[in-house]
Amino acid sequence: MTVLLSDPRIAAIPVSDNGEELITSPGLPFAPRSPGISPLLREDVVRRLLSAQAALPGGLRLLIVEGYRSPELQERYFSGYQAQLRANHPDWSGERLHVEASKFVSPPEVAPHCTGGAVDLTLATADGEELDLGTAVNADPESSRGACFTDAAGISARARRNRDLLAAALTRAGLVNYPTEWWHWSYGERYWAHLTSATATRYGPVSDRPAA
Repeated sequence: MTVLLSDPRIAAIPVSDNGEELITSPGLPFAPRSPGISPLLREDVVRRLLSAQAALPGGLRLLIVEGYRSPELQERYFSGYQAQLRANHPDWSGERLHVEASKFVSPPEVAPHCTGGAVDLTLATADGEELDLGTAVNADPESSRGACFTDAAGISARARRNRDLLAAALTRAGLVNYPTEWWHWSYGERYWAHLTSATATRYGPVSDRPAA
C-alpha cells in the first residue's frame, strides 16, 4: 500500500540537517512551468542528478522543472489544491481532503521541496524536446485519472519505457520517487528517510529562500 506524505509515520521521522548549501548547476537544464520557480537544490542532490544524467543514453538529459520551494509557496499550493478538491467533492470530510490533497501536493509541515532535497523533473533531448512520459509534469490525479501515478496502467508503451529509463537512472543515483507523481524525486528528506529506513533526515526545511 502506498504511504502518502500525509501519513503520520512521515511526520514522526526525526529531522536533522547537515548544513549543505542550496545551489544550481549549469549542467542541469531548467524549464520552470510558471514564474518565480526555483532550480535551487542541495549540493549532494545536484551531484546525484548529474550522476543520473551521465547514466542516460546518449542524446538524453534531465530537465529540471522545480527545486526548492519556500514554506509560504508550499502552503499556497496545498491550500489551493484542497480548495479545488473541496469544490469538486463537497461531501468529503476534512480528513479525506487532507489525504487526497497529499497525493498531489505535500502537506506543508513535511514538504520535501521545502528542504531543497526534492526535485520535479522530466526527460528531454539535448535540444530540449521533452519525451513522452504519459502525462504532463504536474498533472493532478483527478484530471489525469490517475495516469500521473508512477506505476499507472494504461499509459503508452513508449511512455512506460521512458518512465522506467528515468526511474532506473535516478534510483541508481540514490533518489527515491513519490509514487503518485512520476516526476517527483528526492533525497535526504523525510520521504527518503522512510523508504530507506534512515533514522533521521539529512535535510530540514529551509525557512527563507536564499539568493540563486
